[in-house]
Order: sequence, then structure tokens, then C-alpha cells
Amino acid sequence: MTARHAILSGSTFEEQIGYARAVVDGDWVHVSGTTGFDYTTMTISDDVVEQAEQCLRNIESALSEAKCGFADVVRVRYLLPERADFEPCWPVLRRRFGTVRPAATMLTCGLADPRMKIEIEVYARRTVTDRPA
Repeated sequence: MTARHAILSGSTFEEQIGYARAVVDGDWVHVSGTTGFDYTTMTISDDVVEQAEQCLRNIESALSEAKCGFADVVRVRYLLPERADFEPCWPVLRRRFGTVRPAATMLTCGLADPRMKIEIEVYARRTVTDRPA
């Protein structure tokens, strides 16, 4: 049986709602929908592009703790309340995923907090063979 463990970011949302930033289950890493909050200060920018950049920093931190990175991402899901906010984020997203080319979906929907303008969720498959279980 493969090891399963949770990765926590320190976000107050994880504690209040009862979830983990990511779950590592064998070779798979499931990163929860991640917003543009800076979890150390629990602040968020008003700018959607800055939020996208912070989302990716938060995701990168979870992936790193899971011993993988953006190159291991096989699926990404973008959630935005405003469809028009997606295209301005493309350059930021392309810098992380342009060579990786994961399967992707973008949905417009309401988010948990009206300050949130983008939420990003990823699934990765770890390929490093010499990592601890």
C-alpha cells in the first residue's frame, strides 16, 4: 500500500473548512483549488494577474513539499467569476505551463470570497524514483 499524506499551507481556510492544500497519494499529488491569498499575511491583491501569480507561488510550494514541480502537472483547472479576467492571466499561466501542456479546463463560477478573482487546481504525477514514500 502506498503512503498517503496531507500537505498544509497554514491557510486559515484549511483549518476553518477542514481540508488540505494538497494530498499526496502514492505518485499522485492532488492540489486543492488555490487562490491568490498570501497565506503568511492572509492578504490578497485586487489585481487578477497578481492573484494568478500568487496562486502559482502557493501551488509551487505545495508541489515542492510533495517532491515534484510544475513539470509533473498533468491537469489544471482554472476557476474565475469573470470570464474577461482569464485572458490577462495567460502570460503568467504560459510561463508555468507552456512547455508542460497539461490538460486544462476553465470555468466561470462564484468563489468563496468576493475578493477572489481566480482559483487554480492542479493534479500532478510524481516521476522521481528516488524520493521517500
